[in-house]
Amino acid sequence: MALFGARARMVMVSPEDALPGRDTRPYWVPRDHAVLGTPLEGPWPEGTQVLYVAMGCFWGAERTFWRRPGVVTTAVGYMGGYTPNPTYEETCTALTGHTETVMVAYDPAVTSAEELVRVFWESHDPTQVMRQGNDVGTEYRSAVYWTTEEQRAVVEATREAFAPRLREAGYGEIATELRPASEAGPFYYAEDYHQQYLHKVPNGYCGLGGTGVSCPVGVVGA
Repeated sequence: MALFGARARMVMVSPEDALPGRDTRPYWVPRDHAVLGTPLEGPWPEGTQVLYVAMGCFWGAERTFWRRPGVVTTAVGYMGGYTPNPTYEETCTALTGHTETVMVAYDPAVTSAEELVRVFWESHDPTQVMRQGNDVGTEYRSAVYWTTEEQRAVVEATREAFAPRLREAGYGEIATELRPASEAGPFYYAEDYHQQYLHKVPNGYCGLGGTGVSCPVGVVGA
């Protein structure tokens, strides 16, 4: 039976049915971060680490992270799907398999993976499936893609510690997609107008909203 409307958008597309995409990026991406002045695509200072997070519309999510101490740069893009070099319009059809993702490059001497993951968990509702609030579709699903074993340990430990607190507060089970960035596939930078959108459009849409539940920290290896 065919699926239509919002229900269809909440079903992950198969690789065979995903849009074909293209070999190269079809649009221009700025060199530097509009707020931090740092390169969006590097090079970054030696020792910089990268974490990828998805928590609904990437506009508000990116602003949440560029404000954090120790963050070298942030960028928004598309990750976790099948279509190579997708456009925003294609991603919004839910036919690329990607989720709207924020790339967070950070200095581990100033901030930690645990702090950034805490911000991730607390800044959205990870129990919502293929949506965040009024933003519905697989492109708005919650996800974390790690690049180091430390990040993996932090993500898994905080998830286990956070889940019972969410249940006690009346929420369901965590639906966040967890996997290494190497498995999720390339991070495709989004178009210029999406990068640091809420700096360029201060009164623009921000659908970000947390649960009000605190995520435990200091739980790795506990």
